[in-house]
Amino acid sequence: MAQRNETTVEEFVLLAFVDLHQIQILIFPFFLLTYITCIMGNLAIIIVVKLEHSLHKPMYFFIAVFSILEIVFVSVTVPKLLAILLAHKNTISFIGCFTQMFVFGSLGVTECYLLMVMVFDRYLAIKNPLHYPTIMTYTVCVELAIFPWIFGFTSVLVQVIIMAQMEFCGPNIIDHFFCDFAPIQSLACSDPFISIMSTNLAAIVDIILPFLVIIGFYVYIIMTVSKIKSKDGKQKAFSTCTSHLIVASLFYGTAMIVYAKPKANHYDKYLTFMYTAFTPTINPFIYTFRNRDVKEVFWKSVKRALRPAVL
Repeated sequence: MAQRNETTVEEFVLLAFVDLHQIQILIFPFFLLTYITCIMGNLAIIIVVKLEHSLHKPMYFFIAVFSILEIVFVSVTVPKLLAILLAHKNTISFIGCFTQMFVFGSLGVTECYLLMVMVFDRYLAIKNPLHYPTIMTYTVCVELAIFPWIFGFTSVLVQVIIMAQMEFCGPNIIDHFFCDFAPIQSLACSDPFISIMSTNLAAIVDIILPFLVIIGFYVYIIMTVSKIKSKDGKQKAFSTCTSHLIVASLFYGTAMIVYAKPKANHYDKYLTFMYTAFTPTINPFIYTFRNRDVKEVFWKSVKRALRPAVL
């Protein structure tokens, strides 16, 4: 607390995409459309899974939870970015900055482990198809869905507490569109070594570890499916995994480039936008158009909703 009292910085300035100069106002509609599409797309997935009884299965339960996470995740950063682009409101208070960093980081870790839980569900379904319904009960699904949230918020809380003990006595300009760990650490007047080591360790535990676990599960899934003699059986088994594999590859690919490398750079904010806003926007379309069950139910629901208007 004594160190916190020495802090002179009361707010930070987010540069966002100032290097794009006059183009900023032109890209505002793109970011706004991306945000609206993300919210509407993921909300549609949640509603369809909730209302359609045929989708009341563990796989779709986790997809709905994932969609809820995506809505919250994108809402932590993009609204502030829109305010910066449109109204040039690029300042954020010290407490607001650390709160945004905590929530964003927690949701990011939650997504890493929720993706791991989702592939674990597919692993069980393919490994023990006969016992799968009795293993993956509703209670088990809820417990598995809650675990990533608890772990994510607990893990990041430790990192934020360590960062809050550092002194910020002068520079307050952040070359990013939100408060992220590396840009904040670079502004500290005190030695950030412990904070940097804690975030690097967290990157291994929170990003690389679940990624390796996912790869391990997919290796086993591929080996199991390859033993199926029926061509239709193989295609059906793989079809339940392809959407998740695409989503996980997009998320982990950009996240590891940003956080699992030794030093941050100026272009990280562009890559960060990929997995903080763009990927959550296209995820509903991946799950909808690559999943036959979801696609059929979705269009059936659309036709049912439009029927009264036509009549």
